[in-house]
This record gives sequence, structure tokens and C-alpha cells, in this order.
Amino acid sequence: MLDETEDFLEDELMNQDVSADDENSGLYEHVNITVDKKQEPLRIDKFLLIFRQNSSRNKISETCKAGNVIVNGKPVKQNYRVKPGDEISVLLTHPPRENVIIPQDIPINIVYEDSDLVVVDKNPGMVVHPGFGNWDGTLVNALAFHFAKDPNYNSDLDRVGLVHRIDKDTSGLLVIAKTEYALSFLAKQFFDRTTKRLYWAFVWGNVKDDTGTVTGHIGRHPKNRMQMYTYEDGSHGKHAVTHYKVLERFRYMTWVECKLETGRTHQIRAHMKHIGHTLFNDARYEGNFAMRGVDLPKYRKFVQNVFEVLPRHALHAHTLGFIHPTTKKEMYFESPMPQDMQEASERWRKYLDNN
Repeated sequence: MLDETEDFLEDELMNQDVSADDENSGLYEHVNITVDKKQEPLRIDKFLLIFRQNSSRNKISETCKAGNVIVNGKPVKQNYRVKPGDEISVLLTHPPRENVIIPQDIPINIVYEDSDLVVVDKNPGMVVHPGFGNWDGTLVNALAFHFAKDPNYNSDLDRVGLVHRIDKDTSGLLVIAKTEYALSFLAKQFFDRTTKRLYWAFVWGNVKDDTGTVTGHIGRHPKNRMQMYTYEDGSHGKHAVTHYKVLERFRYMTWVECKLETGRTHQIRAHMKHIGHTLFNDARYEGNFAMRGVDLPKYRKFVQNVFEVLPRHALHAHTLGFIHPTTKKEMYFESPMPQDMQEASERWRKYLDNN
């Protein structure tokens, strides 16, 4: 049985205010500023340093270079002089954290790396970054150790450049920036939802349609704050859209591919539960028992055996595509189905052949 308290601690977002329902909340912030009518002309990098004192001159400069500082609808360079009434929009990457990142020698699967970024295929069970209840042993700690071994690595980042994240028990692809400019450039793509990401999930039940779309605001559950909840009427939370496609049917379970139009915390988990297809073995969303199938001891035993080989919610970040910050060329990566999900699917196929 999953320790729900431990599961709760691994997700730092679930310990924040109820409004923090974006998957990358805390990694960057979107700031809108209307310049005061009495403001004297001032370089925008100096202006933003005054406005955001937890930033640095280099961070502001690289933010401008990445095209993330917009004035009156157009990107500007760091030497632009602000004027009274200017409308400024800025996408800033995360500020420095108070806790020190401790490099730790933890094995990680790096599928690509250059001087700007690294792409990692994360194993399930690994927390992405330190937070309440998980101050070490994370992917960020492992990356700090990896970067420290590289004599050519001379990052100007205050910490490992995490661009986005996935849940502890979700496996799959992540991109991490190695410079301040790369971090700003990649962060804008995630903020604008121009990256290409597909997820694989096993969900309970035989999904009726081969393709479909789930639309509904996602916010904190009204009774269970461990969960996010779909508010179809839009009364709470933030707008969210998930497209899905059936890849294989297992009679009582379905393998689906999910594409997100938005990026809300636990979006796939909340949306699939909303349409009656909770993720397989998703304990936080009550998917860790035989939700569908025949009421026979033999079947229940079979499901428990599958849970043993797949002891986490069945969700995998299968693809990741983005524009490279330096070459400006599109990069695209695919992660194969992880071993635990592969073995679970093979057991289902064998069960169906024999029953």
C-alpha cells in the first residue's frame, strides 16, 4: 500500500497555495508591468533589476537575448530605454533558491548533451528537484554531480537549469539548460506551449472512442487536497485541454497516448479520472485496485501481480521536441516504453490470450 504522506511530500506543488496548478509553477514567472508616468528614461536591464531585485544583470541580459522581454508588443534588447506608459511583459526563469544543491553520484540516463543543454530519460521513482521532504537524492543533485565532472562546464546559472518537471513516479524525457540563455530560450517554449510532448498512459477500462478530447478547468480537489480535480463548469481552477488516442486495448485496461494543449499539475491524471478512466495503479487517484474486470479471486490476484511489476502510476513522457537555443533547429527525442510498463502490458496480453 502506498504511503500517501510520502507521496504527498514528493510533489512540492501540492504544498503550495491552491492557485499553483501549473505543472511548471515556480520554475519561471510571467510579469506584466506598466511603467509609471513619472518614470525617467532608463535602460530596461537596469529598470528590471530594480523591479526584480532577486535577479542578476546577466539573467536580465540573457532574458532579453532570448526574446523574453516584450515592450508594447515587441521584443527589445537590454539597452532599450523604458518610457512612461510602456507596457512591459517579461518571462523570468526561477530566482536563486536558498538551499544549496549538493552534487550526488546518482546514475542517470543521459540521451543527449551539448554545451547548451542535456536531455535525460528519467526513471520512475526519482524526484526531479529538491523540496520539502526530499532535500537530496533528486535528479537535480545527480545533474550537479555530472556537471561538476565536466572541465568545460562553466555555467552562469545559480543552480541546475531545470526548465520543466514531471512527477516522481512518471518516467520519461526532460530537458535541462546549462546556460542562462538556454534556460530563458527553452522556458519561453514551455510557457508558450510550442514544445512537442506526448505521454503514454495505461488507464482503467475500455475507452469507448479511438480518439477524444477532455476539456475542463483543473484545480485543487474540493475535499481531497492530495488530488487535482476537473471542474467541467469552469467554476474553479484553470482551463485545461487533453487530447487522447487509443494505442491498444486490454479489455479491462487501455493504453492511450495523450497530448496536452495546456500544462496543469496532474493534468492527465485528473482528466482521465474525470472521464472514468483513472490511471492504472495511481494510488493518489484511487486507481490502485481492480477497478474494472470480473469479480473473481483469480482476476484480482492477477491484477495484484501486475501491480507488483508496475508499482506506480502508469504514465510515461514518451516524446520531447523543441527548438535548440543556439542552432535554432528543431530537436526531437523519443523514449521507449520503460521496462515496468512493458512487462505489465505483456502480462495483460498473456492473460487475455488465456481467458
